[in-house]
Amino acid sequence: MNRLAAIPYPNIDPVFLELGPLQFRWYGLMYLIGLTIAYFVIRQKAEAQGLGLTKDQVYDMVVWAAFGVFIGGRFGYVLFYNLPYYLEYPSKILAVWEGGMSFHGGLIGTIVALIWFGKRHGVPIYTIADMAASVTPIGLGLGRLGNFINGELFGRPADVEWCMVFPAGGPACRHPSQLYELGLEGVLLFSALWVIGRRPTPPGTVFWSFITGYGLCRLLAELFREPDAHIGFIFGAISMGQLLSLPMVVIGSFMLALGYQRQALARRIDPSLKPQ
Repeated sequence: MNRLAAIPYPNIDPVFLELGPLQFRWYGLMYLIGLTIAYFVIRQKAEAQGLGLTKDQVYDMVVWAAFGVFIGGRFGYVLFYNLPYYLEYPSKILAVWEGGMSFHGGLIGTIVALIWFGKRHGVPIYTIADMAASVTPIGLGLGRLGNFINGELFGRPADVEWCMVFPAGGPACRHPSQLYELGLEGVLLFSALWVIGRRPTPPGTVFWSFITGYGLCRLLAELFREPDAHIGFIFGAISMGQLLSLPMVVIGSFMLALGYQRQALARRIDPSLKPQ
């Protein structure tokens, strides 16, 4: 669509601070803020649940999760989104400053890191997973705000009053899909997990609710988001993001049902058991 944007794109400089050759970007700051908030929230949850984790152990947990996000996210992007290019130019795999991170890869990396942490410190895996999942939408929402500031991962051309013309998106007025994702993956998902976490549920319910909820949010958001130019649509109108998110909904829903089924069976065997 070739017309002026209904809402002007703010054109925020992605670099908020320069010190000589060093550049500090809003996108990186969003990650740092998300991890800091995660540390304090997880520490509070660990104390409330009497897990006996020290401040240093919680710090280690967040650090290992961060490594999982960055390493998994980078290799996930290489594998899922641009493998032929990186097979041709393998030296570019580590060129993270050129961009390219995958949520689904970061999720796998984080799960591996937290399993390792849980086994090392003797904390049940689902306890760690539920705590981590409950705060993950905070980082996701801030990350999408960083995408918006960078003017990347914008939406498809649209005829709505709130569309914007993004500098890298040509003259078309587009959905600000980064803000949609901020609302869905950040605010909505965090609120839903907060409500679920306050109820007596089987272990792993918050984690599998996150998996299912994120998959649903991403499936919806991808209807408005412009597919990666070098990939396009995979099958018909299905994007890579939707293809990777659909199994999350299926597996997450199955595991939620299985958890409640096991809890019901255990209570039939021993009626004195109470929901956790």
